[in-house]
Amino acid sequence: MAQPIRIPAGLRIRLRDFDPDDTSLCGDKEHAQESVEKYVRRMAELQQVLFAEGRHALLIVLQAMDGGGKDGTIRHVAAGLNPQGCRVTGFRAPTPEELSHDFLWRVHRDVPPLGFIGIFNRSHYEDVLAVRVRRLVSPSVWSGRYGHINNFEKLLADGGVTILKFFLHISKREQKERLEKRLVDPRRAWKFDPVDWENRRLWKDYMAAYEDAIGRCNTRWAPWHVVPANKKWYRNLVVSGRIVRALEDMRLKYPRRRTGRGRSSSE
Repeated sequence: MAQPIRIPAGLRIRLRDFDPDDTSLCGDKEHAQESVEKYVRRMAELQQVLFAEGRHALLIVLQAMDGGGKDGTIRHVAAGLNPQGCRVTGFRAPTPEELSHDFLWRVHRDVPPLGFIGIFNRSHYEDVLAVRVRRLVSPSVWSGRYGHINNFEKLLADGGVTILKFFLHISKREQKERLEKRLVDPRRAWKFDPVDWENRRLWKDYMAAYEDAIGRCNTRWAPWHVVPANKKWYRNLVVSGRIVRALEDMRLKYPRRRTGRGRSSSE
């Protein structure tokens, strides 16, 4: 039986119950890669209709531990998208200007407009994850943010934004192997950050923070997906498939041709 990917709203989870090596939806790497190619092509088709219709937007949120594959997911899954209609935003430590506003201010600025696809590499969830684990704010501050996040995401959903949130779940062992590769591979060395090793020592604290974030901010309008991500090809399959499904669920249609007086050709 395949372990769940989309987490039912309101369910509190334990990440140790989820196998990051799971490939139960498709155990064949070659077949999975062929499926990803089909999903990417289908995604490109649907993106064109999304842009033309201009009534919906898609926001994809990627969260993971260091080395979890956020960049790789974007590179493989978004490969076929038209960059004119897709925005990728990476969230790092907030600037002084951003810190002078509420924690959602910088996030709201980069929400995709209607007709666009937006991808967040990290997101507003860092404000209940990293700030909690590294004790950058008091518990009274970060604990109040779950409600703000739920209300914020409901506001976006009511405005036509479909939200997909993915936690790319890797094991601590897999993370160690990936971080070590950064030390010896010149193509990855630029990614090395000593902070990654510091965060690794806080693994249990991060897992607890993720469990709370997923459990408390998993709603019908902004569901969380726990993606087994030790196998990169399987991760790409799951994420691309879910994106295509979300776009198809929008029931997108090309708008009618307009006439000179602003009336559709069928009127």
